[in-house]
Amino acid sequence: MKLQCDVEVVNRMLPTFGLKSRGKGVRAVLSIGKNLDKTNQRCNVYLMICTAKDRTGSKYKLKDNIEKFFTWFVEEGKATVRLKEPAVDISLSKADANSLKNFLSAARLADKGSGASSLPLSTLTPVRARDVEQPKKKMTIVSKKDYPLTCNFPYSLEQLQVSYCKLSRIDTRMLSLKALRKLDLSNNHIKKLPATIGDLGCLSELILHSNHLETFSEALCLSTLQQTLQLLDLSQNRLQSLPAQFCQLRELVNLKLDENKLISLPFHLGRLAKLRFLSAAHNQLAALPGNFRKLKLENLDLFGNPFVQPNPLDDTMRLAFPVPLQELASRAVANLRIPYGPHLIPTHLCRDLELAKLCDCGRFCVSFYIKTCVSMNLHQVSHTVVLVDDMGGTDAPVQQYFCSLSCYSEFLDNSIQRGIR
Repeated sequence: MKLQCDVEVVNRMLPTFGLKSRGKGVRAVLSIGKNLDKTNQRCNVYLMICTAKDRTGSKYKLKDNIEKFFTWFVEEGKATVRLKEPAVDISLSKADANSLKNFLSAARLADKGSGASSLPLSTLTPVRARDVEQPKKKMTIVSKKDYPLTCNFPYSLEQLQVSYCKLSRIDTRMLSLKALRKLDLSNNHIKKLPATIGDLGCLSELILHSNHLETFSEALCLSTLQQTLQLLDLSQNRLQSLPAQFCQLRELVNLKLDENKLISLPFHLGRLAKLRFLSAAHNQLAALPGNFRKLKLENLDLFGNPFVQPNPLDDTMRLAFPVPLQELASRAVANLRIPYGPHLIPTHLCRDLELAKLCDCGRFCVSFYIKTCVSMNLHQVSHTVVLVDDMGGTDAPVQQYFCSLSCYSEFLDNSIQRGIR
């Protein structure tokens, strides 16, 4: 049984002499194995700790010699083993949580004197220099010949870049890197993202520009990425749309969507309250979603989109007289903020409610409405705006919805009066 982690051996007698421990662990390999006790010529089970400075290792007897285990933070890869003789505390950190649990279980069995047959014992021999090196946190691969085809990625990686390797899918070995904070897979041939990428619980930057992505799944929007993802680069792909659930990624600060085939932006984009940098240049956007007005950006780039000159009289009429009962019920749920879900109402009604539109009067409409476009100066939502076109404009059309003819008529009257003035 072996374990790689950071180790600090603290002598509990130090405070007696007015001394303090160093308070910092070193990289080490811990082994549990049998060794001949020269005092009584018997084989006993020992814990051996090997470091870069002491590769031959220091040995500590385990049988009836463990006073206590401290395992409150074992899920974080931390634990402490307190020995009776010598009076030391062996503090372990930066360990793989599952490996640490197995190691502590073996140490408990050794302390109780379990037979060698029930213990996963190792050979107590000096370790290689590479085994006690500090864990690698950053790796960059920019050539297919350097791609590791036979060995795993270091589990300790926090930043991984794999570019220009012609990957058609994400390697499953990457999805086991639980400490990963930044994953850069730019300039590959990736067509689809696995839902399990959402299991990377520390991932804050995901860079996927210059790939062949055609979709961004709903599952990713509902994964742990909701709490961690701050930068997402999907530029230079083949995306035509993004799911309505995309706006669940509410920690996003920087979103790059340039050079795709997007015909619309997510309906509730304005819910991304922390978003500060948005670029969606060179797409196929004809208009922006209605709650785009809620964004508070520092930099916005929408250059090169075929925005249509808005005309308030050019409307889409989707009203029925009288308004259907289902629509009235849906509006009531949205306006009164009544909780709902697939366990209460059919799934298709949940999807409709997710796309509820806010009228100028402050009330919601769902499936029956009047839609038109109005012009908005993008400086209303962003401090810095890249020009929308070669003519130097910073205005863009924004969708606007009305729940009734009276609301639409009032809007037209106000528009006419502003034009006269």
